[in-house]
Amino acid sequence: MRDNEILLCFSASYAEAREKFLSACEERSLVVENRLNPNARGTNGEELFTDIVRIGSRNAPKVLLLISGTHGVEGYCGSGVQVGLLRQGFFDNLPADTSVMMVHAVNPYGFEHDRRVNEDNIDLNRNFLDFEGPRPKNDYPKIHKFVLPFHWDNAGLEAANAGLGNYIKRHGMPVFQATISGGQYQFPDGLFYGGIEPSWSNTMFRSILRDQLSDVDCLGVVDFHTGLGPYGHGELITIGSESQKALAARWYGNQVTDPEAGTSISARLDGMLANGIRETLPNAQISFVTIEFGTRDISTVLNALRGDNWLYQRGDLTSPIGKGIKKDIRSAFYPEEDDWKYSVWSRSCDVIKLAMHGIADI
Repeated sequence: MRDNEILLCFSASYAEAREKFLSACEERSLVVENRLNPNARGTNGEELFTDIVRIGSRNAPKVLLLISGTHGVEGYCGSGVQVGLLRQGFFDNLPADTSVMMVHAVNPYGFEHDRRVNEDNIDLNRNFLDFEGPRPKNDYPKIHKFVLPFHWDNAGLEAANAGLGNYIKRHGMPVFQATISGGQYQFPDGLFYGGIEPSWSNTMFRSILRDQLSDVDCLGVVDFHTGLGPYGHGELITIGSESQKALAARWYGNQVTDPEAGTSISARLDGMLANGIRETLPNAQISFVTIEFGTRDISTVLNALRGDNWLYQRGDLTSPIGKGIKKDIRSAFYPEEDDWKYSVWSRSCDVIKLAMHGIADI
């Protein structure tokens, strides 16, 4: 596609992104399945949907699954790529044994409201756990009061930042990153909260897998995310069992990184969506990668997350502070600069080509 056509695939709102996705599917005569979120509404009370499309035979034993919006506000990135792929006809000539599924806006509430979390303040990528078993624990209780200060003003932030700084001095930045982002299950008003039960997006997504992919032999997954790493760079993070990581390495070579091996910008996380796929489709051969596009520096991203969390727990959306926080969270996860969008598109196409070659070799 030409440069201007690439830019037009990206959107300025969830509603615009959804309209572009549905229109692109209609242009290619693709049937879209719509899943209404019964627990959330948009800013003006509108209904919110996750949309699913399958390209190619529904009986194909090999499937490439492309996911956007696991973390709500990060959906602008993945949606732009999905729309571009559809408009370009990227998958018009699939082999008979291969199909492509796109899941658009797994977390439509977060997408619509420019939030990373869902309607229950749950981080969906920490919610795929066995909730009948013990919850993972870490040091998060020691820093919660600093992560969520009572007041979002100079004095409140100065004291909170000093508390976080002292923790980092004692334990180091890698431990702090793991503590704050690894997932916590004790503070519903905190960051990276995993919940106490499966969320709507969790159960909905699992039902899609069971309904459409239960007989798949080989599944390649690309889950689009933003917020970590150098600006515009798309890191491929492999997740899952050793066999799944080996398959990802076979497809993508030395491009893949592994949080458990300490080679990724991401800390090791609990309750990830990848776990839900593996549990729901135990008989499939799976390659799962998160493609993580860098945006701003890590302190800017973290402060934007803290501000957004504070706003919905203790602030006022209509206040000047609230409006500034919403501007910051959007910028932290969706740079609207043209060069960033071009980088996202180019890198995504390269990764998807590698995934298709990998599937073909199975």
